[in-house]
Order: sequence, then C-alpha cells, then structure tokens
Amino acid sequence: TVKERPQEGEVVAVGPGRYLNNGKRLETEIKAGDKVIYSKYAGSEIQVEDEELLVIGANDVLAKIS
Repeated sequence: TVKERPQEGEVVAVGPGRYLNNGKRLETEIKAGDKVIYSKYAGSEIQVEDEELLVIGANDVLAKIS
C-alpha cells in the first residue's frame, strides 16, 4: 500500500460541534482562521461561487498548526 501524506489548509468556518450519546454538545477546539493538517482523502469538495472548498468532519483533522 502507498502511504499518502496529510494535507494542510486554513479553516474558513466551523459548526457548533457534535452531540455525545448523553445529549451534551462537544464543542470543537478549532476556529475559523486556524491552520490544520487533515487526511488526504477526507471530506467532500464543493464549489462556492468561484472558490473550491473542502468540507471535512472534526475527526478528519489530524493536527492544528500554531
């Protein structure tokens, strides 16, 4: 198998977080403007106006770059 290197990107928007099984919300630690490393094949590419964006889940974010 071929190992793929992670990709880098800048976060442009973040949702409110996900709900846990007990009904409490787990807020994300990532915010707009953060630079992150994500898995190569994570998410779905979408076109918004003339810009191509990638929508990924928080579980696909490998690291936040400071």
